[in-house]
Parts: sequence; C-alpha cells; structure tokens
Amino acid sequence: MSSPNQVSSSETAEKITPIMENGNDKKNVCQFVNATSEGEIPSFNGSDQDKATDFANYFCSYAQLYHQKQMLADHNRMAAYHAAIMGNAHVFKDKVVMDVGTGSGILAVWCAQAGARRVYAIEYTDMAKHARSVMEANGVSDVVTVIQGAVEDIELPMEQDQLEPEDPSSSQEEGKKHQVVDIIISEWMGYFLLRESMLDSLIRARDKFLKPKTGLMLPSHTTMYFAPIFDEEERKISNQEYSGAMSDWGEFVDSTQSVYGVNMSILGKDFEKEQKEYYLLSSRWAELRPDAVLSEPVVVKELDMMTCTLADSKGITYNDPRAQFDFDIVSDDVNGPVSGFAGWFTANFQSRTDEVGRIHAPQLPSAAFLSTGPEAGYTHWGQQTFHLVSSIPLIKGETTNIRGCIEMSRTKENARLYNCRIRYESSRRKSGEEKDGVVLMKGGVIEHVYQIP
Repeated sequence: MSSPNQVSSSETAEKITPIMENGNDKKNVCQFVNATSEGEIPSFNGSDQDKATDFANYFCSYAQLYHQKQMLADHNRMAAYHAAIMGNAHVFKDKVVMDVGTGSGILAVWCAQAGARRVYAIEYTDMAKHARSVMEANGVSDVVTVIQGAVEDIELPMEQDQLEPEDPSSSQEEGKKHQVVDIIISEWMGYFLLRESMLDSLIRARDKFLKPKTGLMLPSHTTMYFAPIFDEEERKISNQEYSGAMSDWGEFVDSTQSVYGVNMSILGKDFEKEQKEYYLLSSRWAELRPDAVLSEPVVVKELDMMTCTLADSKGITYNDPRAQFDFDIVSDDVNGPVSGFAGWFTANFQSRTDEVGRIHAPQLPSAAFLSTGPEAGYTHWGQQTFHLVSSIPLIKGETTNIRGCIEMSRTKENARLYNCRIRYESSRRKSGEEKDGVVLMKGGVIEHVYQIP
C-alpha cells in the first residue's frame, strides 16, 4: 500500500522495465517509440522509420546554431577540451583523429592545429555543412574531412588517405582492418552523464575504428556523483505548481459538468498521475551553490572509455555495489532540510589505465579535467536534481542518516532517455553517537521513480 509520498511497487516496476524485456512482445510496442524493436538507439541497425523518429526526437536540435552556441559558450567545457588537445599537442602530431559528433567542428579545428595528420569530423545532421565552412575559414580543410552520417554507418577513405591498422598483417581481417584511428575525441556526455545514450555510438566507433593497443579515447574516464541537497525554494515551487494544476482540474470538471453536462471526473486519477510525474517526479536542471550539498558526494558509476561496454551504457543496476549510498548529515554544519538529491559527473582526459594501454599507448603528460558539480560553477549540463515530495527535517544537535540505492534505466518510450529509481530510508541519532548506536527516529522505506526529461 502506497502513501501520497510513495510510488507503488507495481507502478515502479512498470516505469523502469526496459522495452521488450517481458516476452519480447513486439506487438505491444508503439510504432512511434524512439527505439528499435530490440530497445536500442535507432542510429544502429534501426529501420528508416526508427531513424526518422530518432532524428525528430534527438538529432534535429543539434542542427541549430543556437544550440551549438550554447555549448560553445560553456567555458568550463571549452577549457577542458582545449587543454586536453593543446596541452598534449605532441601526442596529436601526425596522428589520425576522429571527432564523433563534431557539431560546428571546433574540436576538429583544434586537433588539426595541434598537428594531426588527418582528422575525420563525423556529424549526423546538416550542421556538417557549417562545419565544412568552419574548416575552410580556419585554414584546416586540407587536414579535416567532415563526413555526414551516423558514425555506426560511415566508412573512412582508407586507400585515398593511406590509412593502416597498427598491425599491418591484420589489414585484411574483417574485424580489424578498419582500426586505423589513433585518437577518438568526442563531447558525448548528457545530463547526469548518460542521458541521450550517445555513449552507445562512441563505443561502437571505438570498437570499429580505434587502434586497440595504442589508441586513445578523450575523455578517457568519466565518473557519476550523487549527493543529498538543500534546494527548498525550487522543491516548494514544484509542489505549488502541482497543487495548482490539480486545483485547475477540479474547476475544469465542475465547469464541464455544469456548462456542457458531461462528467469528466472519471479521468481524474490519470490526470493526477500525469501531473505528479511532470511536476514532482521529473528531475530538474539546476545550478546549485556548493553549500547546497549536504554530505560528501558518493560515486555511483565509473567508466573507463577504453573498456566500458554497451551494457555499462544502459544505466545503473540495483545490484551494483556502487549504486548503494549512505549519507550522514550533521545538522549543525549545514542548512536544512533535505530537499532531495542531485547527480552530476566529471570527465578526465588522461593516459590509459587499462593493462594493454599502460604498456603500449602514448602517455598524456598534461592531464585535463572537467567537472559539472556545484563546486565548478556554470556548465550547460548543470546538475540534475531529484526533489523529494516531502523534505526531511534536520534537527539541531542530531545527525540524520540517509541510506538506500539508486537505479537508472532507459525508458520504454525513448531509448535516449532514462528513469531513475531512488529508494531510501532515513534515521536520526544524537551527533557524536556511533553510527550503530542509539537511534532516535527511523522512517520507513520510500521509493520514487523520476523521469530524466
């Protein structure tokens, strides 16, 4: 039995069940779902209809210069990539580079300026036309080739550009003959790292094109963080908007009955569910102050870009040890109450750490770092906040403990979007009391499923 502050277990299971998991029942999948029949992003092995839906839902916004400008004006983003390339120019010199999702092409320009022999700038949308103009305007069109298409589908000009795999004897082997790229660079990260599911395309590009022993991925490593936060003003605004929507519905039902003689109250429960999901159970973009973070953030997922798999890109599973969290919040040290949780990510640009790469791949002496956390200031990614329906009070002289787990999985309707299940319980003890000491209060288990829109 669920309370107003909880999502029932049946509703939760329905929302986070991956598409096609139960019985592979293709008949029940809406024809306009933004996913293939196997639940994958449509840019790989998707039908023409799948790809058209994916373009309309995802790619088309990246064809707008306004969107490109928003990302280019993110100076934390720009500085990290510029430092990774120009700070290691000797690593790029005479190398073959692939920029996946080049957009307007600035990373490809920098790679050419750093001395790359060839740069292949891959762009799915018509932004590729603008990228070619940028290459011409910056005098690097003789080095940079802009290729329009999905990276899963494109082919490189192997003979024309004299591209060879790191082991010449494998040039005729089907699975290895395309592994001719020295460096893959990409700005693929979405909100809370995984949103947009572009990581799938990057992994497929790595496996097809990158030299396995000496190749480099930039960024090289990414990390997802999670923490409790104070964000009470925004949490209350969401609750007020939800209450306002429900009040408007009540007036609508009364008006429709009295004016038109039609009873619409039968739709009330569905309308309430819809509004609750939108106002209360959807994550929000935020630019939090550093002091809004109430406890030390925990790492909930780490990715080594040389070794991560397609399964890793699907989300965070409940049985992953990193999915567990245990926060102690000392009320005298922070502002309360606990308004919810926030998630963000960092990206490292450093030498390879996998066993093969440590031996064979070139070292990056000038490591670069990008954080989208509250301590870093503005980035266009910001943080994703997951507000609680009811806040957790912090009592002076007491320590509040919040423990639970986080799970992320792709939505059934859109393989580029995610749901996030957060399950937690809270307790209080006197500050200074051992963690396993006397508990003053312990609440029940609460579970919410949030959409990351």
